[in-house]
Order: sequence, then C-alpha cells, then structure tokens
Amino acid sequence: MIYIPSENRYETMPYRRCGISGLKLPAVSLGLWHNFGDDTPHQTKRDILQTAFDHGITHFDLANNYGPQPGAAETAFGEILKTDFAGYRDELIISSKAGYRMWDGPYGEWGSRKNLMASCDQSLKRMGIDYVDIFYSHRFDPDTPLEETMGALDSIVRQGKALYVGISSYNSECTREAARILKDLGTPCLIHQPSYNMLNRWVEHDGLTDTLDDLGIGSIAFTPLAQGMLTHKYLGGIPKGSRATQGKSLAPDMVSDRAIANLNKLNEIAQSRGQTLAQMAIAWVLRGGRITTALIGASKPSQVVDCVGAVQNLDFTAEELDLIDTYADEEQINLWALSSQGKTVD
Repeated sequence: MIYIPSENRYETMPYRRCGISGLKLPAVSLGLWHNFGDDTPHQTKRDILQTAFDHGITHFDLANNYGPQPGAAETAFGEILKTDFAGYRDELIISSKAGYRMWDGPYGEWGSRKNLMASCDQSLKRMGIDYVDIFYSHRFDPDTPLEETMGALDSIVRQGKALYVGISSYNSECTREAARILKDLGTPCLIHQPSYNMLNRWVEHDGLTDTLDDLGIGSIAFTPLAQGMLTHKYLGGIPKGSRATQGKSLAPDMVSDRAIANLNKLNEIAQSRGQTLAQMAIAWVLRGGRITTALIGASKPSQVVDCVGAVQNLDFTAEELDLIDTYADEEQINLWALSSQGKTVD
C-alpha cells in the first residue's frame, strides 16, 4: 500500500530553532535506538515512522550501531525511506552518529578520524542517501585528541556528507572545548545530545545547560521517559516482557518499590494536568524552552501519538514543579554518566 502523509502534519507540532542556527527541529523527535533492529517486524517499523511523520515529527535520529545487529536500524530506515519517504527527503532531518563499538578491531569505536570517517561512509551506504543532516560524535574519547575528533566532523561537513555536526554525552568542560575547536575550524557545533529526564538531571548539576545557552548550541534530550519508567508501564510493578526484564538498558533494581510509589505520585500530578505520565515527562523536559527537542522511542504507533500529545501543554505552575521535585528525587537513571566523562560503560 502506498503511503500518503497526512495533509495536516504541520498544524500542531511546534518547531524550535536549534541554538543560534537557522535550523528548526520539531519539539518531539523520534529515535531509532530500540525497535528498529532485526528483532522487530518491518511493517511495525513502517507504521511507527509513518505515524511520526503524520504527526509532525520530521527528525529521525539514528546511529551506526543501532540494531540488533549493529547497522540494522540504518538499513531498515533506508529501505523505508526509499519506499515511503522518497519524495519527502527535503522535509526530513536525518541524523546519525559514531563512537560506540560497531566492528571488530581497534578502529571500530571511539573518536579517531579513522573511525568517524569510515562510520559516516558506512551509514550513508546503509541508508542509501548522499548526506545526513546531522552527524554526531557519539561519545567523548579520552585517548584521542579532541582536535582530531572535531577535525573529522569538520571534514565530513566539507565533503558534503553532513550539513551540521553535533556531540553526544560530552560534559560541560569537554563541550566548551569541542565547540571552540569547531568554531575555529569554521564548522560550528549545532547541537548536543545528552540524556535528561526528571529522574536524571546530570545536565543541570554539571552546568551543561548553562554552557549550551552561553554558546548558542541547541539540544536534544534522549531518554526523556527514563527508559520507560516515566510511563504507565511500571505503575503496577515490572511487567513481563518490559525493558527491565530484557537487559535492554534498564536494570530491574532501578524499578524499586520506592521508585514505583513515587512514579504513582507523579502519575497523579500528570492526571491533574490532563496528561499521561509520559506526556508530562516530555513536557517537563521541554519546559521553558532550554531543550530544543525531546527524543522519544516507540515500539508501536500509539506510543508516538501519546508522546506527541505532550506539546498541547508545556507550561507548569511553580506548585507543580515543586511537587514533581518531591517525587522525582533522582533514581540515578544515567547509564551514560561515565561515558560522558570519557570512561567506558557496559
């Protein structure tokens, strides 16, 4: 069946300028980290992407190692781009990254010029496109000079393989230095992609949000739903088949009895706002406009629709924010904390 996008797809989604650039991103973006590998039916992937675009999501975020198997998400996305979105490439923002382990040997991960240049070429080939809109250094490499990593990003733009570049999970200090190097090279840092949600506020404690404001760099927050914790899924405990039971980045001990009790309190606040817990969590990340866009994941189209509903109410009263702080008292859901400081995580 031929896919025809909704004619109303741009009517309700707000688009926010990314830092001091000319690029606008949807307030909600779709990430293909989970549910776009070989373990998900292809039609499900199509349904999710089509629903996202129909609701104004124009930004699709990938990385070279997304799967399983590594590379599978980009391959699947490339096939869907060709069959469903061939005439809409110029309406899309497509991003990819390199830095986590992708292939065997010493050049298959981290931030060397060798890895980033080869990774970008491989990603473009898998997706069947000439360029990505944004290409990221996926994590800081403590053993490679930052000048080399940023120089590779600059080269990728100058070769026409990316329009913009960004960094992910860099701390405030490293971000300032990376941005300085890129500015000197003439390829400004467009965007930073940190993990951020009401249970994980390292970007505030680290000063990263202030740094991004100072430098005029945009931001896209991944894990705004804390790997599914900030949804209805865990309100009654850990359900069978959930991410916490599959070893997919959410350990069962994070969903403690105390955490579940607090999640239910947060859900009551969301209900008083006329939102689902997921919608309130996304709205909280987007509050005040400091975060450009919230990066969601989805295993089915209905989850996309629910998340997009967050944009209908992005305002919070001081009382609501105080209540949220009472119950969202940090369960330490930051699996990338060590990586952002240049250390290896599993």
